Amino acid sequence: MPALEILGFVAAVLTTLCWLPQALRTLRTKDTKSLSLVTQSSLTLGVGLWLIYGILLGNLPLILANAVTFVLVVLILAMKLRYG
Repeated sequence: MPALEILGFVAAVLTTLCWLPQALRTLRTKDTKSLSLVTQSSLTLGVGLWLIYGILLGNLPLILANAVTFVLVVLILAMKLRYG
């Protein structure tokens, strides 16, 4: 695997895993008061667009990272919309 692709995978893992604690905490506590709806919505849209971009390029690190991140941020957004 080329060094550039390894760099992409490492970056993808780090930026994806950073959302896991927030998603787990939000699911566990259902506390979303401190989360901004505008920010969470923008992030979800942005990650979705990055996912589409990665798919169109056929770039596996972009696809994997943004697919997992998209699921996590959609869960957080759904909890924000449901519990305020």
